[in-house]
Amino acid sequence: MKLIVGLGNPGLRYKNTKHNAGFWVIDKLASHLDVSLSKNTFDSQWNQCIYKGESIILAKPATFMNLSGRTVRNFINYFKIPLADVLIVFDEVALPLGVIRLRSCGTAGGHKGLASILDFLQDNHIARLRFGIDLPSRTEDLSDYVLSCFKNKEAIELAKDIVEVSKEAVLCWIADGISVAMNRYNRQRRESSDHE
Repeated sequence: MKLIVGLGNPGLRYKNTKHNAGFWVIDKLASHLDVSLSKNTFDSQWNQCIYKGESIILAKPATFMNLSGRTVRNFINYFKIPLADVLIVFDEVALPLGVIRLRSCGTAGGHKGLASILDFLQDNHIARLRFGIDLPSRTEDLSDYVLSCFKNKEAIELAKDIVEVSKEAVLCWIADGISVAMNRYNRQRRESSDHE
């Protein structure tokens, strides 16, 4: 069994904000796999499906970002899922829009959602897919930036394109493992001249 958790904040207010990139990818996967995230337990909207013979759980925490670890721990404990079969998807300001990066382990790098997960699990050996959203300008507050939407049409289209690439990267991780997914997708980049 594989667990894929996309990070974000619940509610319509946050739906299209940059900080919800993880939710965007989970929604794209759910659509592709023809599954509705209709279950509301484990502090999460989620459901289970089969992909290439593998049982898959897709989940979006119903808590706010800084409590995401509770949801992940609930799933892992209930379904007895090894950490090697968990993938976390989230936004990353340290990467340009148009870039995704997969890693098999590491620190939270300042991301509060991932920090919560590592804290709850007391282990950093968890695969993650980071979705680049660009750094804010020098005059822009980080919290305000990640909780805002992309405004430029080109950036919006680029973000949609990278959601699709991220979906394919997750499917590759499920089928072929983290090393293959890293080799295939960490090199990819889409270009945009003006992201805001």
